[in-house]
Amino acid sequence: MIRINPLWFVRYKFANSIFLGLSLGALFTIYAPLEPSTFSIGGVALAAGMLIVARLYRYILNAKWFFRISLCVELLLLLAVGYFLIFPYGYQTALILYIAYQLSFVFGSYLVRTETLLLDTDELLMRLDTAKQIGYLAGMAVGYLFYKSIEQYGITAHQDQIYALHYLLLAIEVIIIILLLKSFQNRV
Repeated sequence: MIRINPLWFVRYKFANSIFLGLSLGALFTIYAPLEPSTFSIGGVALAAGMLIVARLYRYILNAKWFFRISLCVELLLLLAVGYFLIFPYGYQTALILYIAYQLSFVFGSYLVRTETLLLDTDELLMRLDTAKQIGYLAGMAVGYLFYKSIEQYGITAHQDQIYALHYLLLAIEVIIIILLLKSFQNRV
């Protein structure tokens, strides 16, 4: 039977929140080539996807599916970051990253609900939410410092800054996946 290791899981969520804080500002630049109507369509697709996931709760609200879905989401984000680094920036890249992030968001409510069920004590939930908020704040602060520091080296174009940031995001995503794997025992 698969079990969650709370100590490693809190570390995983901390690193995951750093990634979120770092990447948030970059998305505004990445999504710039997209038409506003894309976000409307994406919002509809997101809501429909979340509805489908909610209808599957009776099957997937358990540690085994939580691990599998979490790993799929993290691998999707790893592929998205890698795609951004490999292919030239433009409309297609922006659209593919938007779709990838929207797909990961489809599981947002599910992941939060399931982690609440799996970490069923007030103490663990307090540690988890604290780690997530500190990670998010740290990610935004590191992002700010990163952009300011690379400006000192003459990297001032927004696209170049975002490209450089994605090397850091790639490293963090690899760490996130390692921490996720350590967070579960007897994985299936």
